[in-house]
Amino acid sequence: MEREGYATGPAVIGVVGWKNNGKTTLIERLVGHFTAAGLAVSTIKHTHHAADLDRPGKDTFRHRMAGAREVVLASSARFAILHELRGAAEPELEALLARMAPVDLVIVEGFKRFSHPKIEVHRKERGTPLLARTDPSVIAVASDEPLDDLAVPVLPLDDVPAIAAVIATRLEIALR
Repeated sequence: MEREGYATGPAVIGVVGWKNNGKTTLIERLVGHFTAAGLAVSTIKHTHHAADLDRPGKDTFRHRMAGAREVVLASSARFAILHELRGAAEPELEALLARMAPVDLVIVEGFKRFSHPKIEVHRKERGTPLLARTDPSVIAVASDEPLDDLAVPVLPLDDVPAIAAVIATRLEIALR
């Protein structure tokens, strides 16, 4: 994928795991770690729900309901683009990455079925099956329990510097 400023696009790492295993918390900590190291970081969050960031009655909602394909909400602090699929297929991860502003690293929550490198989050108390056993794109597991029978490194879930080091090494990211 060719993008301005990048030969092949930004470095991309996924954070995957089953519900309530701590994906969002780990991503929040990784974003803080990498930005403190001087990297520009963006995130993509996938959901299976029909998420709506808009509210009925608001101007942007009314624009969308009238049929607008995209509505941009802009202020002095941020802007958001609401893109209506209107029956079109859900976009592939690559298409979403292509729409984003250039950064050093994009951390993706979800999108389990795609082949980008991933860190799996696993908590013993949840008792969920490990994706790393069947998904070759999982490069490491962040867990609160030892898992000796995996072919990938298992890192303590709370050791953000160690998890970040695995990501930086795998994606060949130079920390500043």
